[in-house]
Amino acid sequence: MVTEQQFSSLLLEEAVTQLSRLPGVGRKTALRLALHLLRQEPSVAQALGNSIIKLREGIKYCKVCHNISEEDVCPICASPLRDGSTVCVVENVKDVMSFENTGQYRGLYHVLGGLISPVDGIGPDKLQIDSLVERVKQGAVKEVILALSATMEGDTTNFYIYRKLEGLPVKITQLARGVSVGNEIEYTDEITLGRSLVNRTLFKDSFGKG
Repeated sequence: MVTEQQFSSLLLEEAVTQLSRLPGVGRKTALRLALHLLRQEPSVAQALGNSIIKLREGIKYCKVCHNISEEDVCPICASPLRDGSTVCVVENVKDVMSFENTGQYRGLYHVLGGLISPVDGIGPDKLQIDSLVERVKQGAVKEVILALSATMEGDTTNFYIYRKLEGLPVKITQLARGVSVGNEIEYTDEITLGRSLVNRTLFKDSFGKG
């Protein structure tokens, strides 16, 4: 019979409990991290704690694309060197980083904040889809690239966005299927991701609508 870990210190137990709230961190890993911090100079733990507090208090979400930023408008949206006529729609902030690492995209982004997933209780109203439609209606956007993961949730979200934008004067494209079906963007290597972006295709062609 497996017994719960007994702690000789309530402070240690509290630290383990908080660390184990992080995704992918179980209580054993949390205990190892806490003990590691105890072996370091106090300044190490203080620097870690301060950086997390600054992150939580200082980070905003860009009012244009919903990417994380320290300003109301993120550096990508604010840059005069970016192509404002092209918007790449991604699931989350990590996907923005993945595309930026390819070095092959100079347009703007739109971060949805998730994918449509009825099983998880995530409907279109919980995502940044309406704000995307409003951006397109303003007239400056000429192409929307649907760059969501090749999963059932990603395909469902792609189709929903396509229907919302259908009829507006904008070209709607999607990544070339260099990204394997079932793969998530963040786990796709930069070369494959870059090629799938460069070789993107019209979304309507994916379901035989010409």
